[in-house]
Amino acid sequence: MAKILLAEDDESGRHLIVRMLEKLGHEVVEAENGDVALQALGEPDGGSGSDFAAVLMDLQMPVLDGLDATRRLRESGWSDLPVIAVTAHALVGDREKCLRAGMNDYLSKPLTLDMLREMLRRWIG
Repeated sequence: MAKILLAEDDESGRHLIVRMLEKLGHEVVEAENGDVALQALGEPDGGSGSDFAAVLMDLQMPVLDGLDATRRLRESGWSDLPVIAVTAHALVGDREKCLRAGMNDYLSKPLTLDMLREMLRRWIG
């Protein structure tokens, strides 16, 4: 079981992903935007967020979107924490934007349990 931070502003989408993660045996901490996600992470040197195995980050969120939140996360020292984009964006170039912002990988919605399982297996074992 791993602890996953889920940054997703859509309440119904967040609920669905939480249920899938829990079905896979993971503990989930929810954040409704990138700012709340960064607060949940804290400092990378043993702070409260150091026990997260991965972050699932939506791209379009109010207050602080997923791309900017990931850039700030990387700038603050979270270099080894896997950040996976979870987004309805499936346009040419979106995956590359995510990778340039510091995300490790990309999942497009709608998600399936198998997609989520495989992605987490790839990044957290």
